[in-house]
Amino acid sequence: MGRVDNARIHRTRLRNAQFVSFIDSSGCHGARHPDRHDQRLRRQKLVRGLLALAGAGGLGWVLLESARAIAMF
Repeated sequence: MGRVDNARIHRTRLRNAQFVSFIDSSGCHGARHPDRHDQRLRRQKLVRGLLALAGAGGLGWVLLESARAIAMF
């Protein structure tokens, strides 16, 4: 295979600096909310809570119907 000489590769502190400056100057990126991660975590917590509530309600319904069925016999 041999050695690879990477001396000719131009490196900057910022990867693809020209591309990033173009995107920044053109303004094509929208304003982003800094707390998206926190919003996502809150949404996931809410969904988990709703699923747990629905599961508990379903279990309660099954127990109630089972008790009614047993009471009939």
